[in-house]
Amino acid sequence: MFALLALLLAVPAAAQLEAPSDPVATPTPEQTIAATRDAGDDERIAERISGIFSELPAFRGVDIMVREGVVSLSGTVPKPEDVSRAEAIASRVSGVVTVENGLERDLSLSAGSAGISNLADRWNGFLRMLPLIAAALAVWAIIALFGYLLAGLGRVWHRIAPNSFLAELISSAIRFVFVVLGLVIALDIIGATALLGAVLGGAGLIGIALGFAMRDTIENYVASLMLSLRQPFRANDHVVIDDLEGRVIRLTSRATVLMTLDGNQLRIPNGQVFKAVILNYTRNPQRRFDFDLGVDADDDPTAALKLGRDTLAGLPFVLAEPPPEARIEEVGDSNIVLKFLGWIDQGEADFFKARTRAIATLKVALEEAGFALPEPIYRLRFDSRSATIPMMPAGESAKVVTSEAKPSKPSLETIAEAEDIRPANEIGEMVEQERRRGGNEQEKDLLDHSRPVE
Repeated sequence: MFALLALLLAVPAAAQLEAPSDPVATPTPEQTIAATRDAGDDERIAERISGIFSELPAFRGVDIMVREGVVSLSGTVPKPEDVSRAEAIASRVSGVVTVENGLERDLSLSAGSAGISNLADRWNGFLRMLPLIAAALAVWAIIALFGYLLAGLGRVWHRIAPNSFLAELISSAIRFVFVVLGLVIALDIIGATALLGAVLGGAGLIGIALGFAMRDTIENYVASLMLSLRQPFRANDHVVIDDLEGRVIRLTSRATVLMTLDGNQLRIPNGQVFKAVILNYTRNPQRRFDFDLGVDADDDPTAALKLGRDTLAGLPFVLAEPPPEARIEEVGDSNIVLKFLGWIDQGEADFFKARTRAIATLKVALEEAGFALPEPIYRLRFDSRSATIPMMPAGESAKVVTSEAKPSKPSLETIAEAEDIRPANEIGEMVEQERRRGGNEQEKDLLDHSRPVE
């Protein structure tokens, strides 16, 4: 047993003694130049380099000379990069010590023959691709034609879209999408998708630049679309857009056309209309008028208010519902200012004529009831510094006063028969005539009476 144990212990030790040690890495010696050369080495190097250069068209004009392993290159090459390329090839030949590179680029007219031949090759390649290009153009034309036919289904898009402006916008978008899709497929057929990427990238940059330059035009176009969808007014509506007042003639893709109350045509850009405060007098036929009258400070304002309400209620054009109102506006220096309010139906009475009739009627009613409508009172002061005012004899003053004919005061009956208060529609008739004449094709009316007004 002891012999077996000694044998087991001896085997690993022997194996460890017989195991080879790891090799030690030795540094690679740098390439050295041989001290002696065999006869004919320079000729062999020159022949080898010449044989390589003869297979390369760019180096057929290169002269090679080898002496003691030093290669001298002279001559011309077509391109600047061929100079370093020739040196790299020569230095890789075995036995070459160094390379003296004296090559230059050929700038003579004969050197351009390579470019001309390259251009000829490109032209020949283009001629060979003509059938493929014709097929790609045919595919593009077919796809674009299909898009135009699809966009030409005007009835379909007018049924889908809420108005004609949006329908035309959908048709234009369909045509654009199919034209671009056909172009992509055509360029893919001829293998020029990289060109498409460059074109689309350039178009994107140009689109961003144009977007900044034409932001007002784009804003106006978008406002036209939103106004055509919202329909904020109807034709012949009496509106006030910011501080511009008139009757609506039409809404176009660029501007809102109004007829002012003095008969002039007014065009407001839709971008301004979309952001403006719009006051529409036509939407609600009932409209309230108001005016101020002053009574003497010694008069009873409550009685004057009651008389004013009763007088307004008695006018045939003033609505009973809502009833007329009267209120004290302020107490002035020599009078009490009263405000009177009444409602009319604009379909039955003209606003300005009704207000005029109401003021005249109520003034006469107050005066006949004994209320004074005082004028402003001014106090004049005279002292020694003032100029002497000549005094007229009392008789002459009386003659002047009595010689003047005093006009008679109007009565309620006279006022009632003085003027017709039916609404005047001269501007409305002018608007209808303008609408019947119509605009050009670029000024189609976007107002749609079949859609609800916002």
